[in-house]
Amino acid sequence: MGGWAPSIRPRKPNHERTCSVTTIIGQTDGQRSPRYAGLTTFARLPRIEDVDTWDIAVVGVPFDSGVTFRPGARFGPSAIREASRLLRPYNPAIGLAPFNVAQVVDAGDIDANPFSIAEALDSMQSGFTRLMDGGRPVVTLGGDHTVALPALRAAHALHGPVALVHFDAHLDTWDTYFGEPVTHGSPFRRASEEGLIRKDRSAHVGIRGSLYDESDFLDDERLGFTIVHCRDIDSLSIDGVLSRVRERVGDAPLYISVDIDVLDPSMAPGTGTPEAGGMTSRELLGVIRGLRDLPIVAADIVEVSPAYDHAAITSVAAANLAYEFVSIMASQHSRKGRDDGRQSSVIS
Repeated sequence: MGGWAPSIRPRKPNHERTCSVTTIIGQTDGQRSPRYAGLTTFARLPRIEDVDTWDIAVVGVPFDSGVTFRPGARFGPSAIREASRLLRPYNPAIGLAPFNVAQVVDAGDIDANPFSIAEALDSMQSGFTRLMDGGRPVVTLGGDHTVALPALRAAHALHGPVALVHFDAHLDTWDTYFGEPVTHGSPFRRASEEGLIRKDRSAHVGIRGSLYDESDFLDDERLGFTIVHCRDIDSLSIDGVLSRVRERVGDAPLYISVDIDVLDPSMAPGTGTPEAGGMTSRELLGVIRGLRDLPIVAADIVEVSPAYDHAAITSVAAANLAYEFVSIMASQHSRKGRDDGRQSSVIS
């Protein structure tokens, strides 16, 4: 059975910043090496094997055997990494240089059997468990939405039932598909049934499109979700959406899952099940930034299918979403360091 595992540590990259606690290795300097050159890691950050220790990991899961329509999300992690070459070290929306205050690494990919969903789930859960050891936050690049279930299982083992904010055009709380209990349309039904999420602290955002039956909503509510429909975002505004979501999730440990099809197809054409009338990338980034003071333990961005992605529009959106998650996690890491009395200054 395949699975992610750290490899032997080779030499370290040249671009290092030193603080009193440890040496933080940041991005390859875009002023010295063109962004299109060198290894394609997320945001040109060091690989996990290039550092002695780390605080935040970005990991790919190139798996799409759970899709029910257009395939191709197995190529999502590599496309997102390629699009992330343009990311720069300072995030003005957060007011932070995230790679200066936390050691962020690209943990490579978790291998998953493409011919056995059950075996793949075990491999993914093992990989996530190793990465999340000690409570370190992880940002996952999917892959189809099936990958959220093993990630939630690993998060639950550390934190107990977590709050869930799920951005998606679809509920993903359906039951089986052709008799298969775990697909990209069912991860949150299984998560609710297994007690991985807080039924009083979970929400969908951006839901739209056709359903199988009106009872889909009733079933979803029984599983513990409240919904912010995409059609209501114009009247609610970003602040209104945030108010609803924050009231729902409270201060419980939070997992955030983003299916890129929550965005309108004009802004994310490269996905397997596009739906008209979606969020704009600005709206989605605004809501995520508004959650930055909540205790986020992990996040994923899934369903990027580059075969349908002209001009890398979808991959660029996903890369920027991952950057926001990393920035928020780095900000929380920095605050925790100050609270613990650790030195957080960085010398270039």
